[in-house]
Amino acid sequence: MNKIIKLDLQDDGILSELWIMQHKAYRLEAEMIGFHEIPPLLETRDMLRHSEEIFYGCFDDSDELMGAVAALEESPGELTVTRMMVSPDFFRRGVAGQLLEFIFDHYAGRNRFIVSTGKLNTPAVALYTKHGFVPVGVEEVAPGVELIEFHRSGRI
Repeated sequence: MNKIIKLDLQDDGILSELWIMQHKAYRLEAEMIGFHEIPPLLETRDMLRHSEEIFYGCFDDSDELMGAVAALEESPGELTVTRMMVSPDFFRRGVAGQLLEFIFDHYAGRNRFIVSTGKLNTPAVALYTKHGFVPVGVEEVAPGVELIEFHRSGRI
C-alpha cells in the first residue's frame, strides 16, 4: 500500500529526490505542450527548499518516491494545487489520483480547490476532469501556449 506523507524540504535527501523527479516530470510536460519555461524547470534546489508551498509525497512499499503534490492556500477557503508530479517510472499507476484524493481529504474544510495545467497536457486535463474539476478559464502564457484553470467544489 502506498503511503502519502508531508515532505520535509530541509532534509537534503528528500529535497534532492523531489528536485530530480520534478525535473523529469516537468521536462516531459514541457515537450508535450511545446513550452520549456515551465517555472519548476527553472527552479534550483535552494529555491525549492524555500518554497512556501506544502509538499506531500507518495511512496511505495520500498520507500521510493513515486509522486508528489504541492498546495498553497492563497486566499481563505481556497486551496491551490500548485504542482503535481509523478516519476515517469510510475506513470499510469494511479499515483496522481491518490495524491489528489489525499489533498481533498486532508483539506476537507476548503470551499474550493484550484489547479492549472497546459491545455495540451491531455493526461493532466483528463486527470483533473475525472476528479471533479471543471475548466473556468484559459490564459495564453506565451505565444501558442495556453493554461487551463480548473475549479472543484470542496464540499462534494
